[in-house]
Amino acid sequence: MKFQVNRDVFSEAVSFAVKLLPQRTTLPILSGVLIQASDSGLVLSSFDYEVSSQTEIQADVEEPGTVLVSGRLLAEIAGRLPNAPVRIATEESRISVTCGSASFTLLSMPVEEYPSIPEIGEQTGVVPADEFSAAVAQVAVAASRDDVTPVITGVQLEVRENSLSLVATDRYRVAIREIAWDGGAVASEETHTALVPARTLQEVGKTLGHSGTITVAITSRDDRELIAFSADKKTVTSLLIKGNFPPVRRLFPETVDNYAVMNTADLIEATRRVALVLEREAALRYSFSADGLTLEAIGSEQAQASESIDAILTGDDTVVSLKPQFLLDGLSAVPSEFVRISFTKTENPNKPGPVLITSQTSREQAGNDSYRYLLQPNLLLR
Repeated sequence: MKFQVNRDVFSEAVSFAVKLLPQRTTLPILSGVLIQASDSGLVLSSFDYEVSSQTEIQADVEEPGTVLVSGRLLAEIAGRLPNAPVRIATEESRISVTCGSASFTLLSMPVEEYPSIPEIGEQTGVVPADEFSAAVAQVAVAASRDDVTPVITGVQLEVRENSLSLVATDRYRVAIREIAWDGGAVASEETHTALVPARTLQEVGKTLGHSGTITVAITSRDDRELIAFSADKKTVTSLLIKGNFPPVRRLFPETVDNYAVMNTADLIEATRRVALVLEREAALRYSFSADGLTLEAIGSEQAQASESIDAILTGDDTVVSLKPQFLLDGLSAVPSEFVRISFTKTENPNKPGPVLITSQTSREQAGNDSYRYLLQPNLLLR
C-alpha cells in the first residue's frame, strides 16, 4: 500500500476514528485503526464490538491495500507532523510515515484478526445537526455515570411521527428535549425507541454538530440492535443498551401554579459563589419570597455564605434545598436570558416536590423551546 494525503485532513480523520476507542482493552487488536486505500481514496475505521467509527477522505493512492495500525499512536503522530503532505507506505509488517523531514516506522497489526465493521441498515430518519448537538448537550449531563445500572447510563431516543425526544435520568434528575424529526416516506405514527450510551451520543453531537443534517438508522440484526449516525462521510455506530428505561415522563406535572422567574446568569453566578463554602455533597438552601431569592450555605464552622438576587414569585413562599452542581447543570442548558423554576407538590406538605426548570423568554413570557429539567430537592432540615 502506498498513498499521499493532506496532513490536516489525515490528522482530523485519524482523530475521529480513535475518539471512541476505549482507553484500555483486553484485546490489543481493538486499539487499532483500519486504513483501506483504493482508487476512490481512504477509508479509516475503528471498532471495539460496541462502537464503531468510519470516515472517508480523499488521497492520491499509488498502490491500493489495507493495513491495521495502533490508533492512538498514529493519532499522536499525525497531530504533530510538520506542514507538508503525508506519505504512507507499507513493506511486509512495517508502515512508514513520512512528512517533510519527519519519518516514523510503525509495526502493522494482523488485519485478518480484525472484526468486520457493522453494516448499516436503511435510513430511519434525519435530524438538523445543530439542534441535535444542542439537545444532546442539554440532556446527556443528566445520565447516570454509575455502571451498576447500565439502563440509566444512556440517553433514550424516542421517535414519533415528526419529533425526536431525548430523555436522560440518574434517579435524582430528569432532562428532556424534543427536536424536529424527518422520517421521510416511511414516517410512522408508532413510537420507536433506542437507548444509546450517553458518552457515545455526546461525541456524536460534538463531531457531527456542524454538518447540516444527520442521518439516523436503527438496525436489528442477529439479536444485536444498532444505531448509526452519519454526516459528511463520517459514520458512528453503537450497540443499544438493553433493558427498560424508567417511565420518567409521568414525573413531569401538566401545570404548575407556584413558580419564580429570575435572570439565568445571575442565578448561576450566585450559586457558584455561595457554594464555595459547602462541603462535598452538601446542598444549598434557596428561599423564594415576594422580596426575591436568598441563597444560603452553611458550610463548616469556619465558613458560611449567603446572597440575595432579584426574583419574581408567583404563588406561595417556598424553600428548597438543592445540590448546587445538579442545579448548575440544568441552568447551563437553559438557552434563554431568564429561567423559570416551578415548585411541584407532594402529599406531604412538609416535603417539597421536585423543581422544574424551563426557559423564560422574558420576565413575563414563558420560553417556547422544549427543554425541561426536573430536579429532586434534598429533604429540608427545618
